[in-house]
Parts: sequence; structure tokens; C-alpha cells
Amino acid sequence: MTAGLAPSTEAPGRLRRARGTTSLRVGAATLWLSVIVLLPLAAILWQAAGAGWSAFVDAATSNAALESYKVTLSVSVGVTLVNLVFGLLVAWVLTRDDFPGKRLVDAVIDLPFALPTIVASLVMLALYGPNSPVGLHLQQTRWGIGIALLFVTLPFVVRSVQPVLLELDREVEEAAASLGANNWTIFSRVVLPALLPSLLSGAGLAFSRAIGEFGSVVLIGGAIPGETEVSSQWIRTLIENDDRTGAAAISIVLLAASFLVLFILRAVGSRAAKREELSR
Repeated sequence: MTAGLAPSTEAPGRLRRARGTTSLRVGAATLWLSVIVLLPLAAILWQAAGAGWSAFVDAATSNAALESYKVTLSVSVGVTLVNLVFGLLVAWVLTRDDFPGKRLVDAVIDLPFALPTIVASLVMLALYGPNSPVGLHLQQTRWGIGIALLFVTLPFVVRSVQPVLLELDREVEEAAASLGANNWTIFSRVVLPALLPSLLSGAGLAFSRAIGEFGSVVLIGGAIPGETEVSSQWIRTLIENDDRTGAAAISIVLLAASFLVLFILRAVGSRAAKREELSR
């Protein structure tokens, strides 16, 4: 009788211990998130609001700020769209094709993560500056900024899509091919719906990195107001002029834009993932 009751008396104890461990993990994660992310965000919000709402609006909507938004957003959107296509292409080649030097190429994809961004700017200046060895002079142009941003944001799309491609069931594609579907139909009807959530997630990360990038564009861009001056460079100018409230205001606008894009793309991606699960 006693032996039969033992499991039932031990189970609640194990359950309480499991709940206690879960609460401890959640508390530690929340504390760390607060220290690393939430406190800095609160600090910049406090600094932006230090001079009042009218000063915040004036700084965020000044002509120089609006011009920097225009440059930043236009180039960032273009870079994100280009990387959606070529990031998917690179991920596809790395997962579906075998060729000499494949591991080297796979390692090179992560180079922008490891390389200091100011070094990337120096590389771009050496390649596309006044003494360009390839005859392309892109310094102080939006094309130069775009290429620099393509370099630093490509890994976000590739690394978001690559694991999903590796996990896709190839038998579904083979079944579609056996039924007469061509390559484009298989890709658009079978592969792309499964990749859409990861593609959108990678695009959101790439866009967020692009609108806040500074190091890789500081030399190649030239910071010409209204032409090549991105918002991060305008923030630096405000700090150098001891206008920390204005710099904080521009930072808040960029943070809001980044968060909004990430939220929308991930919401769309989640809905696409649910539709894909229901269709199976």
C-alpha cells in the first residue's frame, strides 16, 4: 500500500521544484533584459524628454532631421529588398549545391558580423573611392552607402533562411515534380511559403541594422546634408554640437521605426507560418 502511494506523493514535490526553477530562470532572464535593454532605452527616453515635448518634436522634425530620414529610409528599403533576393540566392546555393570552397564561402558570410564596421568603411573607400582599382568612384554617393549597407546586412537574411532550407522536406518538392510541376511552380507554391516567415524576419533585422548603421558609411558616404547624410551621422553632429536632447530625439525616431518594422514583419511572418501549418 505504501509503495503504491509513493509516486503520487513525490509528484507534487517535483512539480513544485520545477515551477520554482522556472520562476528562477524567468526572473534571471527578466533582470538581465532589464539591465541590458530596458534601462538604456529608459535612459534615452528620459534624455529625449528632458527639454519637453515641444523640443522633442522640433528636433525630430527639423529640416536636417527630415532630410536624414529621407536618405536613411530610401537607401535602407532598397538595400533590404536587394538582400531579400540575393540573400535567399546565397542561402539556396549554400544548402542545395555542392562546389569547391563551399565551407570557405559559408564562413565568409559571417565576416561582416566579426569585422569592425569602420574597417568595412575603409574597405569600401579603398575599393570605390577616388583611387578605385575597379574604376568605380562611389564616395559621397547614395550608391556607395547602399553597397556598404549591403555588405553589413547580407548575413541577416542568409542566416535566417539557411536553417529553414536545411529542414525543408525534399520529398514534398519531389512529389510536386512527379506531378508535373516545373521548378518555378515548386519554388513559388511549395518552398517560398515555408521560407516566408524566416525571409521576413531576416528582412526586418537587415532593415533595422541599416537604418542605425554608422561605421560602415562614415567614410564612403561623406555626410553631405540632404544627399548622403544618414540619420546616425546627423546624431553624431548633434552630439558634437552638445545638443544631446536633439540626438536622443532622433534616436527615438529610429528606434520606433525599427521596432515598428520588426513588429509588422514578424506578425505577417507568424500568420504565414500558421497558414502553412494549416495547409499541411
